[in-house]
Amino acid sequence: TPRTRSKDQPIRCEEQFKMPKAVKKVRGEGINTKLALVMKSGKYTLGYKSSLKQLRSGKSKLIILAANTPALRKSELEYYALLTRTLVEHYKGDNIALGTACGKYYRVGCMSITEPGDSDIVRHVQETQSGAAE
Repeated sequence: TPRTRSKDQPIRCEEQFKMPKAVKKVRGEGINTKLALVMKSGKYTLGYKSSLKQLRSGKSKLIILAANTPALRKSELEYYALLTRTLVEHYKGDNIALGTACGKYYRVGCMSITEPGDSDIVRHVQETQSGAAE
């Protein structure tokens, strides 16, 4: 119940508008910050052809696919990843968002990470996939 006040008292902002409480992030770091660290300190290849070459040679540790990657291309990369026991991460955004997360000004449909560098993105993806499987 609002309390009564005289005409000459100003209305305080806190009383007039109730602000929602801040929501805490569940994870400390998102995949975008981990990707930025890989781009700085790790080794990677961008694009379908070079990712496929990395997969065939067995050098790739993680494949990241954009959400709007064509189905045939996605299934082919997943099949090669299955054969070489490589992790596959389905990025939530489209190829424009993945390119931006990589710090590039162009679209990136898929990328292959060969050495994560200082980032723990491979371990993070392993944990999320093992947590989703349970």
